[in-house]
Amino acid sequence: MIANLVQLAAEEEQNPLIPPGPELLVGTIAFAIVFFFFWKKLLPNINKVLEERRAAIEGGIEEADAMKVEAQSVLEQYKAQLQEARHEAARLRQEAQEQGATLIAEMRAEGQRQREEIIAAGHSQIEADRKAAASALRQDVGKLATDLAGKLVGESLEDHARQSRVIDRFLDELEEKAEATR
Repeated sequence: MIANLVQLAAEEEQNPLIPPGPELLVGTIAFAIVFFFFWKKLLPNINKVLEERRAAIEGGIEEADAMKVEAQSVLEQYKAQLQEARHEAARLRQEAQEQGATLIAEMRAEGQRQREEIIAAGHSQIEADRKAAASALRQDVGKLATDLAGKLVGESLEDHARQSRVIDRFLDELEEKAEATR
């Protein structure tokens, strides 16, 4: 047994990093089979997937760049439309102010015209009322003057023509005296 152990120890003195020949040959063949399988089957699929990913990423980048350019174009269009809308709003506001000023001027002129008409109508009405009052006053004064004159004279002055002449003469004398005192 000791002899067996010595023989085993002598065999073990070989380099443990270098495997025995037959084991090395089997390992190399197994590695070649696995390498051939990876090289023929897996490597093309991996390359294909990687190429698809690269194409998708490049296409995505190109699409993103195109979308960025399109978004920038749309933004510029919106800015132009916004500027145009602001300009149009300012123009409409200016037109509205001008129309408002014109309308105010027209309304003032119309108000002035209506005021003048009302004043003229008022003067006409006052003049008509004054004439009506003067006529009524003339009749009342004439009646009172006729009655008074009839009492003073002692005879009735009921004759209308005579009464009218007396009244007119009396009122004319009153008007002359009134004008003389002014």
